[in-house]
Formats: sequence, C-alpha cells, structure tokens
Amino acid sequence: MASSLQTPGDAPGPSDADLMLAFRGGDARAFEQLISRHQRGIYNFILRSVRDRSRAEELLQEVFLRVVRAKDRYERTAKFTTWIYAIARNLCVDESRRARFRDHKSLDAKRPGRDGEEGGNLLSRLPSPDVPTDEAAEAPTLRKRMTAAIDALPDEQREVFLLRQVSGLSFREIGETLGVPENTVKSRMRYALEKLREHLHDLHGDAPASTAPARAQASTPAAGSRGKEEAHV
Repeated sequence: MASSLQTPGDAPGPSDADLMLAFRGGDARAFEQLISRHQRGIYNFILRSVRDRSRAEELLQEVFLRVVRAKDRYERTAKFTTWIYAIARNLCVDESRRARFRDHKSLDAKRPGRDGEEGGNLLSRLPSPDVPTDEAAEAPTLRKRMTAAIDALPDEQREVFLLRQVSGLSFREIGETLGVPENTVKSRMRYALEKLREHLHDLHGDAPASTAPARAQASTPAAGSRGKEEAHV
C-alpha cells in the first residue's frame, strides 16, 4: 500500500506533468491517475484546515474541478504538486475568510460518519476506497490534544506544519506553494514544533492548578519526549 506521505517523485509510472499533458490531450484515465495519486494528501490538508468533513469534500472536488478548467493552460513551468497545493491552499484561505461572517461548526461538534457517501461527484467513478483520514490513527484523547495544539498555532505556522506532516511536501515544495523562501518555511516549522511541544506539555495530566507545577516538574522528561514524537507523526 502506498504511503499517505508519498510524493509524485516516489510514485511509479508517468510523472505528474506527463499525466497532466496527457489529460490535456484528451486522456481521461491520466486525470484519474492524478486524482488517485493526490486526493489523500490534499483532502487531509483541507480537512485539517477547515475542520469540517463535508466542506472538505466539497473543496477537494473544487480543487480538481479547477485543475480540469485549467488543463488547456497547463505548462511545465511549475511542479504539479506545488501548483495543485497552491490551489487547495487558496481555497482554504478563502474558506477561512468566509467563515468569519457565518456560523462555523465547533471543533468539538459531532461530525458525519463515513458511510454517508453521495453519488455523482467527481471522485465517485474511481475504484479506490473512500478518501482516508487519520481519524483512527491515534487514541481519541491524544488526537484531541494534537488537534487543539495544531489549531492553536498561528496561521502561517499551521499551514506549513500541515503541508509537511499531513501532506508530505518537502520544504522546497512548501516554499514554492506559499511563495516564500525555503529557509522561511523551515523557520516556521521549527517554531510550530516548539509551540506544539509546549502546548502538549501544558496539557499533560489533570492536576489542579495548585499542584500542577510539582507534577509538571516530575513529568518533564516524559512529556517532552512524548511531545517530540507526537509532533513528528
């Protein structure tokens, strides 16, 4: 089974650029390969950005619809990965702006189950299973802690963290996607990891405020180690 962090360079067969050019020439199966290759990473990135599964599925379809509409203008001037993730990122930014002017689902709200699949969408004809998420990857308590810690990051640090850890892009690809130098990406990632470790350490245990310092001091090595492991999941 292919890793969820597999990049186009690791994928067997034609390159993304070759597939896109083939699709531009009328090969629909080439486009299906592109969807199959990229849908997992893009979906997980969008989901962690908008925090709503139904909306994430809609935005995923919009990403590929925009690829379809742009196929005749596609050239090998930029790596396909950075191009498509830039589309996804811009959609997430627009969604975040719209969310400020409407009621938005709480992070703690119950989300729809995995069985409510709707037919007739752009991805429904693919033989692959439902787009997977990392919902079952870790214990519920740990997942809630990680989610809260990631959501607490500044926007610039959070998107770098998600593009790196969730979608598996290289620092160079992230820089090209965001339009910033690679060193800036690395700096944002470093600050993000530091904040995650601090946040996870602070959340360790349920001791009352009066006893928390002593408990935190006694558990510092374990909490710090665990934070490092979780931050690099």
